[in-house]
Amino acid sequence: MILRKREEVKVYFDEMESVYASNKKIWKFVYSWVDSLAIALIAVLVLFTVAFRVVSVSGPSMKPTLTDGDRLFVSAINLNYKRGDIVVITQPNQLNEPLIKRVIAVGGETVDIDFSEGIVKVNGEVISETYIKEPTTRMFDIAFPVTVPEGCVFVMGDNRNNSTDSRSSIVGFVDTRYLLGKAQFRFYPFGEWKID
Repeated sequence: MILRKREEVKVYFDEMESVYASNKKIWKFVYSWVDSLAIALIAVLVLFTVAFRVVSVSGPSMKPTLTDGDRLFVSAINLNYKRGDIVVITQPNQLNEPLIKRVIAVGGETVDIDFSEGIVKVNGEVISETYIKEPTTRMFDIAFPVTVPEGCVFVMGDNRNNSTDSRSSIVGFVDTRYLLGKAQFRFYPFGEWKID
C-alpha cells in the first residue's frame, strides 16, 4: 500500500512537472513576443519623434500638387533647404496654424514678381514653375523685389492666387529654425506617393 502511494505521488509530481514545463514554454513565448513588440514600439516612437513626422494638408493653397486631407511624411533630418522643396512651417503667424508651402528662394537670393505677367524671378532669372495651378497675379502688402535674409526662406503655395505666403507680411520671410522639415512623400491617399 505504501509502495502504491509512492507511485501515485511520483505520477502526480511527474504530471505537475510536465504541466509546469509546458506553462513555462508558453510564458517564455509570450514574454518574447511582448518584449519584441515593446522594442518595436519604442523604435517607431523614436523614429517618428526625431527623424520623421506625419503631417496632414489643410486647405487648397498647395493645389494641384497637394490637396486637402493628403497625409505626408516629413523628414526632420538633413535639412539643407533648396528651391522647390515643400516644407512645413511652424513659425508663429496670424493664421495660428502650421503651413505647407514651396521654397522659392533661400537666404541671399532676390525675388521679384511681375504680377501683371504672372512671372516669378529669382536673382533676375525667370524660374520654371510647372507645378503651379495658374500664374502668380495676386498681390499682397510686400513690395518687390526683395532679398531673402540669411537663415530664412521665401515660400509660396502652388495655388498662387489662393495662398497666403511670403508675399504677405502675415507670413513674410520664414526663419529656417521654424521649418519642421521637408515633405518626402505622400502616404495617403494610397498609391499617390510621389510629390513633385
